[in-house]
Order: sequence, then structure tokens, then C-alpha cells
Amino acid sequence: MPQENWVLCKGLRTRIFLRYLVEEPASDTEGFTAQRNYPRLKLHRGRTMESSRKLICRQRQVLFFFLFLGLAQAGSEPRRYSVVEETEGSSSVTNLAKDLGLGHGELSRRGARVIFKGNKLHLQLDQETGDLLLNEKLDREELCGHTEPCVLRFQVLLENPLEFFQAELQVIDINDHAPVFIDRDMLLKIPESTSPGTTFPLKNAQDVDVGRNNIENYIISPNSNFRVITRKRSDGKKYPELVLDKVLDREEEPDLRLTLTAHDGGSPPRSGTAQIYIEVVDINDNAPEFEQPFFRVQIPEDSPVGFLIANVSATDIDTGVNGEISYSLFQASEEISKTFEISPMTGEIRLKKQLDFETTQSYEVNIEARDTGGLSGKCTVLIQVMDVNDNAPEVTMSALTRQIPENRPETVVAVFSVSDLDSEENGKIRCSIQDDLPFFLKSSTENFYTLVTERPLDRETRGEYNVTITVTDLGTPKLKKQHNITVLVSDVNDNAPAFTQASYTLRVRENNSPALHIGTVSATDTDAGANAQVTYSLLPPADPHVPLASLVSINADNGHLFALRSLDYEALRAFEFRVGAADRGSPPLSSQALVRVLVEDDNDNAPFVLYPLQNTSAPCTELLPRAAEPGYLVTKVVAVDGDAGQNAWLSYQLLKATEPGLFGVWAHNGEVRTARPLSERDAARHRLLVLVKDNGEPPLSASVTLHVLLVDGFSQPHLPPPEAEAEAAAAAPADPLTVYLVVALASVSSLFLFSVLVFVAVRLCGRGGAARAGRCSVPEGPFPGHLVDVSGTGTLSHSYQYEVCLMGDTGASEFKFLKPTVPNFQGHSPGPEIEQIPNFSKDFAFSIK
Repeated sequence: MPQENWVLCKGLRTRIFLRYLVEEPASDTEGFTAQRNYPRLKLHRGRTMESSRKLICRQRQVLFFFLFLGLAQAGSEPRRYSVVEETEGSSSVTNLAKDLGLGHGELSRRGARVIFKGNKLHLQLDQETGDLLLNEKLDREELCGHTEPCVLRFQVLLENPLEFFQAELQVIDINDHAPVFIDRDMLLKIPESTSPGTTFPLKNAQDVDVGRNNIENYIISPNSNFRVITRKRSDGKKYPELVLDKVLDREEEPDLRLTLTAHDGGSPPRSGTAQIYIEVVDINDNAPEFEQPFFRVQIPEDSPVGFLIANVSATDIDTGVNGEISYSLFQASEEISKTFEISPMTGEIRLKKQLDFETTQSYEVNIEARDTGGLSGKCTVLIQVMDVNDNAPEVTMSALTRQIPENRPETVVAVFSVSDLDSEENGKIRCSIQDDLPFFLKSSTENFYTLVTERPLDRETRGEYNVTITVTDLGTPKLKKQHNITVLVSDVNDNAPAFTQASYTLRVRENNSPALHIGTVSATDTDAGANAQVTYSLLPPADPHVPLASLVSINADNGHLFALRSLDYEALRAFEFRVGAADRGSPPLSSQALVRVLVEDDNDNAPFVLYPLQNTSAPCTELLPRAAEPGYLVTKVVAVDGDAGQNAWLSYQLLKATEPGLFGVWAHNGEVRTARPLSERDAARHRLLVLVKDNGEPPLSASVTLHVLLVDGFSQPHLPPPEAEAEAAAAAPADPLTVYLVVALASVSSLFLFSVLVFVAVRLCGRGGAARAGRCSVPEGPFPGHLVDVSGTGTLSHSYQYEVCLMGDTGASEFKFLKPTVPNFQGHSPGPEIEQIPNFSKDFAFSIK
């Protein structure tokens, strides 16, 4: 075992511990396993160890100076670590954080990873402690075969920011395999005439270990005729040769049985044995000989099975059976035996299995030519495999982000490496992507590439990209491979909802039912997910006096608008408000649209008769002189309709008259005129029923009753009404004369009183109507408020009062329209004042805007 001496050198600014290893015969394993965190310097035992301690310290200072200088110059070289094969998994190899000069936890923050070729995870990295640990037991023979040293190259990838470090892991062999003879039994036929000193090559043993753990020497069981010597071939492998020390005598000993033992150089050593059967034959003193001892052949790796590689030939000057030669592979390993075959009769070497340049570049095949007498000759055929471009490049993805947010500049999408198992031009690679994509490739060290966005992406323009990474080698013919990546662009709330119209006009008929769907507003958002979910709302009105909350409501999910209550065209013709649409992004975005609601009129108001008034206790009676000409204006029925448009177009019709054909009513203005001249036979009292009808659907109507009294002049007394006459007739006595006298007396008296009353009433009405009584009845207050027209077409816009007076000096009735008794509504211009019309014999028109 090594002896350790620790020496502390004074004078160095940092205390440096030097470990002297006094080399004793030991395995390489102990040397490698002794490697730890401190640098070790191996110094062989020598006589200079007895030099003075001061001189040693100075020499060590100089030595460490050059050592540190060399390390600084080699900083760009890959870091090399070593581990003994079969070491238990999770064993620590090194502390990577210290080696890279990184602080505690920095590996985790930077997303450090260890990448092996082919994504094989031989090592694992503890990102918290920085320890590089074995992921599993490593078998050097499985990983590298006979290659020595066994080095596994890997990269340390730091993702943020992106950085690469090259490193190598050397797997150190231990003596875990014993030598094995492929042929456990070997037969040698040796002529008895063989002279001492003749050598007989024997088949070697196979040991998959390497270095000192491989076969060291061969020994043979004790005997008096033979000894064995160990030879070394050009490739470093050792094989045994049997040496004849004493002439054989077939008569004394016709055959021999020896045990051949192969020892390796491991500690402890391992061994394997084979039996050698020696048959002593009669003299055959000429062995076969090849034309030359060494042949060199080149063969493409894509050669088919059965391909003729070479034809070797040997000659034997003996005759007969001693000159018959057979060919065979000599000391062939298992790999060579599976790959090549030789014809025993002709010596043709043919391909038995497909070759692979990337696995093995050359084969050294030993050919033996043996005659029937047991003598043999040897030659070596070196078969060199020529590389052909039979391996397409490979893409190994190290990091991939399949979804990236829009509007973000230069984002790393993927980190990958490319490789090609071929060599020379066949192994050189070019990497590219499509030209029409907003991505580009950025080259890194050791065939690493980074796929980066060229500009900020817009999901609304394109939400998905299919990136094809094409890798092509430079061989002939060129081989390529493609790797497809689908990149999704995630949405960012960068688009506000947009209404389909800047303003909406909705029409709803009045007297609608509550909660009636009156229309829909719609907005769309080009974003996706929650960023595209639109919520509708009513915005506060500009006029705080508008009761918007009691008029309409909106469905927040679909934008349906509903009327909350029944609308009245006469009270509210139109109103407008704003609707907002907001998405559910963060932060939310919104937009507005104007909604104007027009209330359409419905025929829900019957005509209202302004004149003559029907709600007074004393009805007005129109006086008509018997001398009136046809077309004489008796009176005019004045009516209004609270509706608008054609619903307010009024027509007049005479339904019933005491004397049919005497009076007529104009359909458009309600004027009642005489249709023919009056005669003495016409009754003095007439009752007319006039129908006022609008043009709505269905039409609504109102009726008014007119009383007309025929007089010879305005001095004629007023006759009693028909009801009083009927009562008097019912109470009259049976004597007709008495009745006539009473009636005549009453008539004269009544006529006189009536004339006086009429004269006084006419005078009072002409002065302003201070005492309103008798037949001229005028209401004291304004008319009902529902006679308000919002549209201003075809009806009165305000309430009016009317009075009818009899003017004694004219002999005809006169109709006077007074000014409105209530103020105008704001926003509506009052109708023109209608002045007094001189005479009913003239036509007049009633027009209100």
C-alpha cells in the first residue's frame, strides 16, 4: 500500500499539501481511487528524498508555479474526471460548482444539466450541493470494449444565461474478468523429428479487461519436453508459444497432455486454463508457407454479405498427404469469427456479417495454413474498413419550449445538438430551417444550435408555427434528416373588444310588455381564452336625470337588451345610452358603442273632442237662422288625438241626425254645414251625432252630440229643450184649449225672458267671460294632461280652452279659440295662436304643429 508523507511548505501564501506516493507494485485501481479534491503529485522514490527540507520546499514552489501556469493555459481544455468501474450508484465524482467557480445554489438558478451523447444519463447533478453523482454502476467493458482509455465525453449546460462546458469522465478498469480460452481443448500434432527449440503458436486466451488487468503471461504444467513463452503482438495482445526443449520419441511417449494457464496482471490476479493434447506423428519436415507474411486489404463498409475480401495461398513442398493444406482463422476473437470466414480449401476470405466503420475501422485477421502432417504457416491480413456515407445526421434536443408568449422579442425556443457517426466529409453537417418563418438558428460550440425568434410574434396573425430543422451532411450522396417542432404562440391581452357597429338604432313599439327583448349588441375580441371573453354592461348616462336603470337592462354574457317596463310614445319618443364591452384579460381592455332607442307610436289613444264639451251639465246649443243658405257653417267639431302619424289623422262622420239630409259634416275638418235651404216644415230642434275616428289600426273613435236650434233671428226666444216639452205634454189636461192657452202664455213669457238672458250673456261673454253661465259653458281648468303630443304632428301640443258666445249684432254664431292655459313643454315650440274668426259663413282650418 502507498505510504503517505505530508509536508507543509512555509513561504507559500496558501498552504499547499503535497502527497508523495511511494510506488509499490499495486493495481491502477488504487492509484485512481486515491484521487480526491486535493491536487496530487506523484514523485517516485529516489535517492533525492534525502535532500534537505529547505531545498525540497523551494523545488516544490517552482514546481507548483509551473503547474498553475499549465493549468491556466489549459483552461480551455475539457475537464477530466475519473471513476472506477462498478462503483456504486449515487457515488460522488466531484463537486461541479467548485470546479466551475460557481456559488451555492447558482447551478439550480441557472438550470444546469449534464448531457451525454445519445441522451444516456451516466451522471446526475445535484443542483443544490453541486455534486456530480453516478447515476448507475458503470461497466467499462460494456461502454468501451477494448478501447483504452475509456473516456465518456459530456457537456455541462447552463441555460440562463446559456453556457457550455466540456468534460470527460474516464472509467478506470478493475480486474473483474478472468482470462478465458475460446477453445478449451487444443490439439497439436508434432512430428517426432522436430528439433529442440521449435516453437508452436497456441491459441490465446481472451480477457475483456485492459491494461495491467489484461493477460500478463502464460504458464504450462510441468513436463520434460515443453515450455511456454509469452509473445506480444503488434496490437499489444499476448499469446503463448509452445517451445520444444527435448526431442520427441513417439515410441517412448506417443502423446502428451498439458495444461496451459493464462494469468492476468490484476491484483489479485485471475487466471484461465486450457488443455493441450500433443500427438507425436511421423516425420513431416516441411510446413506450409505463404507468399508473404502480411497482407493489406481495403473494403467499403457497405459491402454485402458474402463479398470476397482476399484470397490467400500457401505452399508445402512435401508431397502426398503431407502437402495437403487447409486454411483457417487463427487466434480469431469472437468478433472476427462472426465477421469473416475463410474457405478451408481455397483460402478465400469472405464477409460473413455487415461491416460498420463507425464501430470498427480495421481488423487484423491471422490466417493459418496447416498441412495434414500438423505443420502450419501463418500470415496476417489487415482489413481496413472504408467509410461510406451511410449514417444520416441526428438531432438531439436538449431544451425545448413549445409555447412562447406573443409580443416578446428574441425568445429562445429550442437548444439542440447535431451529430453524424460518419467521418471526414461524410460527418460534416449543415443545419437550416425554412426561410419564411420568424425564427433563426444561432450556432454554438460543439455542434450546438439555438433556435431563436427573429421578432416579436403576434398570435392574432398566426398562432402556430411548424418549424422543420433540416440537417444535411456533405457526403456523397448527401443524407439529411428533419426534425419537426410545433411552436404555439400564447395569447397576451393586447386587443380590446370591438363592436360590430359604432352605433345601434333599435325600434320598439310603445305599450310593450316588460322584459321585452328589443335588440342585441355584439362585440368581438381577437384574443383567445379569457382575454377574448366579453362582458357587456350599461354605462352611466351623460344626463343623470335619465332613469336608464328603470328603462333597459343588458345581458352581460350575450349583449341582449331588454325593456324593463312598458314605454309610452307620448311620454318618451327616444332615448340613447352607451354600452361597454370589456374582456377578462389582465389588465382588462374595453370599448363603447352608442345605442339609440326609438319608440314607435301605437294607436292607443282615442280621439278627444275639445269642442263641444261633453262633460258639462249644461250642453251648448248651436243657433241656426232659418234664412241660412246651403253650406252655412253651423259649428265645427274640434278633436285631437294623443297619437302621432296616421294614428292621429282624424276623420269626421255624421252618424245620426234628427232631419237626415239637412246637415253635413266635412270629413277632414269637422265643420258642420247645412246641406240644403231651410223650410218652415223643418223642426225647430235638431240633434246631431258626429263620430270622430282616427286612422290607426285598429281605428279608435269618439262621438259627440250637437244640439241645433232653428231661429228666425237671434231675437227669437229660446224654446225649451225637448225633454221639458215631453214632460209638459205628459202633464197637460185633457182639455185642448186650456193646454193651448197655457202653452201660448208660457211661450211668450219664456221667449221674453230667454231674449233678455241671451242678451246679457252675449254681452258678458264679449267682455271676457267673467260670469260663465247659461248656454256658454267654459271649463275653469286645463284639459287633461294626456292630450300631449310628443311628435307634434296632427294633434294639439298643449291643452286649450274654448268659449262659444252669441253676438247679438251679427246674426250668426262666432267661435273663438283662446290661448293655451298651461306653459309650453321645454323643447317644443308652441303652436300658433288662432285668432277670432269673424263669421261662421267663412271656412276656417285648424292646424297645430
